[in-house]
Amino acid sequence: MLRLGFLASGNGSSLRAIVAAIDAGTLEAEARVVISNRPRAPALAFARARGLSTRVIPTLPDPDRADARLAVALGDAGVDLVILSGYLRKIGPRTLGAFGGRILNVHPALLPSHGGKGCYGRRVHELVLRAGDSVTGATIHLVDGAYDHGAPIARVEIPVLEGDTAESLERRVMAAEPALFVETLQRLAQGRLDISNFR
Repeated sequence: MLRLGFLASGNGSSLRAIVAAIDAGTLEAEARVVISNRPRAPALAFARARGLSTRVIPTLPDPDRADARLAVALGDAGVDLVILSGYLRKIGPRTLGAFGGRILNVHPALLPSHGGKGCYGRRVHELVLRAGDSVTGATIHLVDGAYDHGAPIARVEIPVLEGDTAESLERRVMAAEPALFVETLQRLAQGRLDISNFR
């Protein structure tokens, strides 16, 4: 059984989908802790309503201390896989050291295209349109010390339609991300995917 820890700064759409899959019995996993850098993040309210363990670890004004606290909190929760669900802070060296090769993020484009520092949210879709891409999508990737740099392990492709705006593209990609995360975790839980092959 996968023991999952979640980091979320906002709504936590992938968190919600993953917990729903666990509850439905379609994903053999356990949500061990939900951590946010924002005390009023809707993801925390969702987690508390479901009886999940939660923590608030602000990253400002001391990112190094926050990194140390985050690594300890995930370790104390017995987590073996960390899921970033809209977590808008860079993961620090202590957490990466403790969970290297075991932190997954979803990026709203087909990496390595349109990734890197500053490439998040609607900005990514603006870049896709500016580049004239005919296909975009979402990528699940391992997290390392650079933005959107870790090895891609799964992706879904979404066509760019004539007349698409950044907003319409964002809606379609965001709608696909939670299912991609659930499917990827199902493959991991069933032994059909081994992330150690991507490290």
